[in-house]
Amino acid sequence: MNNPKKDLLPQQREELLSVLKARFEKNKNRHQGLEWATVLAKLEANPEKLWSLDDMETTGGEPDVVGYDAKTDEFIFFDCSAENPKGRRSVCYDHEALESRKEHKPGNSAIEMAADMGIELLTEEQYRQLQQLG
Repeated sequence: MNNPKKDLLPQQREELLSVLKARFEKNKNRHQGLEWATVLAKLEANPEKLWSLDDMETTGGEPDVVGYDAKTDEFIFFDCSAENPKGRRSVCYDHEALESRKEHKPGNSAIEMAADMGIELLTEEQYRQLQQLG
């Protein structure tokens, strides 16, 4: 379980960075022209981003760099897992949908789960972009 400060322990941090680097190197088609050293420097300067990526990884996702936003000076990560991650299944879309369920109510909504993780759901356009990556 993550601590409330949204900081990873040094061992967690190193393990996550190792996984992210291996995925980055294995899937160069997702981020052509980007270098791991640049991504790493940005992540090390923003530990709260590592916490969010760790949450994505822990719930069964496969976060990977898919681009760079020059306007915000941020790398863009998408969850590139082939299937819905195990730890993020059987949820409603939002709080309204969750509250409208009469029986077999899921424990959470996708919107709330994303907010708790410090991430955003993909837009339709981003989802299409993800499909093009394979």
